[in-house]
Amino acid sequence: MSVNAKQTVEIFDPPMCCSTGICGPTVDQSLIDVGEMVLLLKARGISVERYQLNTRPQAFMANPAVLALVRERQLSALPITTVNGRIIKTGSYATAAEVEAALGT
Repeated sequence: MSVNAKQTVEIFDPPMCCSTGICGPTVDQSLIDVGEMVLLLKARGISVERYQLNTRPQAFMANPAVLALVRERQLSALPITTVNGRIIKTGSYATAAEVEAALGT
């Protein structure tokens, strides 16, 4: 990818009680890690979007590959992480190292 091209990361989240999922009596460490990764990527100028199935279903419908996975595997496909339009991980959150590798940084 050219240096000037805008890099994008999209995270298709399962339904959660709030925008980050970091609420309630027990907190999932992977959600904290994803939140931190999002902040770091945005600080570097990388476009990052998160979509929850229960609040932004149109984003799922607009991505044929994501929609096909959700139809095939239902909620077990989620979360789905894409980098520059390519799915890099399904069924669990991508780590910062996995996203960095996919970004080529």
